Amino acid sequence: MKYEDVVKDAFGYVKIIFAGFSGRHDESHTMRVYKNAMKIAKEYPSCDMDIVSLAALLHDVDDYKLFDTKNNANARYFLDGEHVDKDTTDKVCRAINEISFSRNNGKSPDTLEGQIVQDAVRLDSIGAIGIARVFSHEGRSYEDSIARFDEKLLLLKDLMNTPKAKQMAVERHEFMVRFLEEFKKEVE
Repeated sequence: MKYEDVVKDAFGYVKIIFAGFSGRHDESHTMRVYKNAMKIAKEYPSCDMDIVSLAALLHDVDDYKLFDTKNNANARYFLDGEHVDKDTTDKVCRAINEISFSRNNGKSPDTLEGQIVQDAVRLDSIGAIGIARVFSHEGRSYEDSIARFDEKLLLLKDLMNTPKAKQMAVERHEFMVRFLEEFKKEVE
């Protein structure tokens, strides 16, 4: 079953659920993740585009840092309201649950769809956008921000799951390395 209308409705749901949010996890972030996921997914005809689309759009609607929900309540609420079948809903929620860097200890998802969405999220954490997101974290010092690159961001290029995402990550990674070199020169 194709869920083109559900995907269109998910854009509206994301706009509503992230109204008032700004920064690292908001509507703009979600749209960038969606676009990255679609670029990657086009390279893999065997993937289920409905699962990729919906998981990319709904990946943060139950993020524990933003919402106090259990069992993907916001995602399930939306999918149930759209009359998405249980199997598809479960696959979308599984993909969402498998993408977190911190919650899954860097582990790769078991499904191609989950790997694609995880790669899309990781791509939004590196490059110019990644730099901006790190420094937009309220209350984080320059030193803590720079440490974040070593703790996570500089690792992500080598943790990409798909060849397409690995290719996309190279330029973004190199940009971060150049930025850090310049930053360190200027603060010394």
